[in-house]
Amino acid sequence: MKAVVFAGGISLVIALLGTPLFIRYLTRHQYGQFIRQDGPASHLVKRGTPTMGGVVIILALVLGWLGGNLLTGRTPYASSMLVVFLIVGLGFVGFLDDYIKIRQERSLGLRARYKILGQAVVGIAFAVLVLQFPNAHGETPASTSISFLRDTVLDLAYWGPAVGLILFIIWSNFLITAWSNAVNLTDGLDGLATGASLVFFGAYTLICIWQYNQWCGFTSGASQCYEVRDPRDLAILAAAIAGACFGFLWWNASPAKIFMGDTGSLALGGAIAGITIMSRTEPAGRDHRRPVRRDRRLVRHPDRLVQDLGGKRVFKMAPLHHHFEPHGLG
Repeated sequence: MKAVVFAGGISLVIALLGTPLFIRYLTRHQYGQFIRQDGPASHLVKRGTPTMGGVVIILALVLGWLGGNLLTGRTPYASSMLVVFLIVGLGFVGFLDDYIKIRQERSLGLRARYKILGQAVVGIAFAVLVLQFPNAHGETPASTSISFLRDTVLDLAYWGPAVGLILFIIWSNFLITAWSNAVNLTDGLDGLATGASLVFFGAYTLICIWQYNQWCGFTSGASQCYEVRDPRDLAILAAAIAGACFGFLWWNASPAKIFMGDTGSLALGGAIAGITIMSRTEPAGRDHRRPVRRDRRLVRHPDRLVQDLGGKRVFKMAPLHHHFEPHGLG
């Protein structure tokens, strides 16, 4: 497991030391955050804080992932390479969104239709590719079966390969959209999205290590083994992402000296979706879709959520964590 330690350590150091350099670059070019007017009043003082910090997160995790593999003399497998593709692809969409905000000096970047289109192009390409590249045993990085720790009998390819591919594309893109938007909504308080992501990827590092130790490749024929194709590969990548989040959190914690922006939030959301799909734990993404939808309803129609309460609004604003800020709980 040296590769896991190296990956996490390298990405941590790069993010920790690289972020202040990036902050200076952004400050020198006046690339600062624009704050929406309907948010908490306390956020107005954050106007001008450097954004697009997700660039450092992506760079750190990619270099950590590559370094962890190279230092131990191993070659990354298709599973982690495809998740990195998803991370970088969604990060690029987020970068365009952040760049437009800065150039146009407004809090809105890419138009919604173009943002969704960009996510769809990356997501569809990812969904198609993860069902390719079979190994010597004919196993592809992902499976068309609905999985919960292990593949279940619910196979999307039951009606044929073509139908299975279409259903898998829909299913995986549902998860990608859910997770990327969930992280994007969470990124509203200093260090919140980064800290939550650190916990998530730290946990998945351990989960993937456990899956590797109980891998069916080692315990062939065992009824309780895991059929994940490249669990060690995923553990190395998860450790690299956790390290990058840890290093970035040092500068993103309150009071934040830099924001990750959509560059970081879409990339981390894609990382969550990709790793859950590859590790056969993707139904967890479905459960996290619900609070995202409730938050969106609150943003668009906050008064609809208040019924028979004497006209008193329960939540002042959304996402939910903004409601607690004026009360000193944010």
